[in-house]
Amino acid sequence: MLTPIAVIDPELTDMKVSTELPDLARNGNTNNQLNLFLYRTSTNTAFSNQPLREQVKQGESGIPPLSLNLHYLLTSYGYNNDDVNAHRLLGRAMSVLHDHPVLGRDEIQASLADTDLHNQIERIRITVDDMTLDDMSKLWSSFQTQYRLSVNYLVTVVLIESTRSIKTPLPILTRGENDSGINAQGNLVPPYPFLSRITPPNSQLAARSGEIVTLDGYHLDGDGVELSFRHPRLAAPIVVPAEPGGTAEQITVLIPDMPANWMSGVYTIAAFISKTGDQDRTTNALPLQLAPTILDITNPVTLNISGEATVTIRCDPEVRPEQRSSLLLGDREFPADPHAVQTDTLTFRIHDIPKGNRYARLRIDGIDSILVDRNAVPPAFDSSMEVTIQ
Repeated sequence: MLTPIAVIDPELTDMKVSTELPDLARNGNTNNQLNLFLYRTSTNTAFSNQPLREQVKQGESGIPPLSLNLHYLLTSYGYNNDDVNAHRLLGRAMSVLHDHPVLGRDEIQASLADTDLHNQIERIRITVDDMTLDDMSKLWSSFQTQYRLSVNYLVTVVLIESTRSIKTPLPILTRGENDSGINAQGNLVPPYPFLSRITPPNSQLAARSGEIVTLDGYHLDGDGVELSFRHPRLAAPIVVPAEPGGTAEQITVLIPDMPANWMSGVYTIAAFISKTGDQDRTTNALPLQLAPTILDITNPVTLNISGEATVTIRCDPEVRPEQRSSLLLGDREFPADPHAVQTDTLTFRIHDIPKGNRYARLRIDGIDSILVDRNAVPPAFDSSMEVTIQ
């Protein structure tokens, strides 16, 4: 129990304790006096990110309590404003708090009978909160009163329970088949179908219509294997069966040459695996770029007297009106003329381009047609995409 200061030092029997603002604490009083003023609260980060352990069990979701640190200013006043008594009183008070740094549950309950603070799992501790002379001067300046001999204390932690209810699931009846528990394995190979890599043909960065794409992964074999291609501009995915001859580690798929149904851009591909006697499984999804193919292009391109010309391109797959289309001719980019319907023919108005031979690329939604032949050693540009500007 906390020993009263008057018992330690009988000459301080007339001591008064207040909790006023420092500029109002004295208020005509001439007795020995201690003023304990709460001048700041701060968040205790150790308890801010976890709910109270005694209220939330494992697997439940609860709201962390409001966890507070309390910063107090303890100021002493001597009898008839005698500074010697003030020094003596402050020393006695600091000695008592030093010998009693943790508040007991019975003490908290006796002082705050209308709260359940005494029931919190964490104890309330009192420590000296050292402050520099400059910070102390700023603090007293904010009180707009004359400085008095004082010391700062930190009281921590006060936990204020959240009023929001927790989310608690029903207990688990069984853990796996026949309550066998989890399955553990000694490697990083996933126990379910999983795609680890998608490889376009010929070391290309993108695939084109009519080409075969290779997909590597784990547990990809089954009685039926289908690939789902999703595009953000398509309302529904396109489902394509895998090519015959696939294994558990590798499957292939042919991208159909159906210009009206497909569109250039970035697709996400997931595999559907079905096996007799087992439940159907779906793999994770990986991205694949589908590049446009230039089927025909105006060549040569003849500039008029103003240095302008119109270039027509026929491409695969067809281009939707909402897609961004441009012709890259050499190091210049020219946007496509607007088109109100889905089409495989685009026109471009070029200008301010030097005469000579230029390589052409078609860019649809940020995906370029393939210009580099990576099967050649060293890699070379596709000569059929060279356009003469004259």
